[in-house]
Amino acid sequence: MRAWRTAAGRAARAALLALAAGMAAAEPVRVPSLDAPAGTPVALPGHWFPVSRPGAAPAMLLLHGCSGAVDRQGALAARYSRLALHLNALGIHALAIDSLSPRGERELCTQAIGSRRVTQLQRRRDALGALQWLAAQPGVDPARLGVLGWSNGGSTVLAATNRRHREVAAAAVLPSLAVAFYPGCESELRRGYRPAAPLLLLLGEADDWTPPAPCKALAAAAGDVVQWEAYPGAVHGFDGSGPVRLRRDVPGGVRPGQGVHVGGDAAARAAAALRLDQFLRAQWALTP
Repeated sequence: MRAWRTAAGRAARAALLALAAGMAAAEPVRVPSLDAPAGTPVALPGHWFPVSRPGAAPAMLLLHGCSGAVDRQGALAARYSRLALHLNALGIHALAIDSLSPRGERELCTQAIGSRRVTQLQRRRDALGALQWLAAQPGVDPARLGVLGWSNGGSTVLAATNRRHREVAAAAVLPSLAVAFYPGCESELRRGYRPAAPLLLLLGEADDWTPPAPCKALAAAAGDVVQWEAYPGAVHGFDGSGPVRLRRDVPGGVRPGQGVHVGGDAAARAAAALRLDQFLRAQWALTP
């Protein structure tokens, strides 16, 4: 019990209590996708983290990676709930959606890119539908919507903000900023990326699953509207807290068939969190 008597221990306890309170406060919602097989929109399970404050506040859409939105107990995974609560502390509403479970999938990581049963087309339509849902919520400033994703969800961020896709160019609601943690950038780089909003890319320099080079090339071609940071020694999932490990069950990566490295990096995690806050404050004119 001595740990709780230290300043660090008290801070850790406060963080755990805030997380528990925040998770209890998250509202389960159903969000209609623009993906509508046979004319019926896919109903996406969502976790809605509203802020209580006077006036209209910005809102962020959170897009999960290939492991899905929920953990083995069916709760929103800690990576997403932690960020949602952090955004709430900044005065930002947050919505995390689940693109896999309504389509009968639990994960995509072990599926080869060309045969994945939930596609980027579907996920892009999920994102565009969720942005429309956000814009219609009371207390949300529709001029300050953002989209943030990790890995496969980061690739969705690129696809949902690339005006070269006809449905993005014609979308009724688009974000005013976008953030992608370690996305796969090859597809949108080949297509040609014409950003609908300022974009921040947060990359691991040692990422052997979604390497940073294509993302840097995408940013260079797009111009100043795309910013990037790459953290030395950081691998895929550097914003997590688990140790670095080799995943041999992932068929892709820079050395197909040899696995990919995933795991947290404390220095990169802290630096990326600071950079994210700076970006949000600058783009949305947030007060401290």
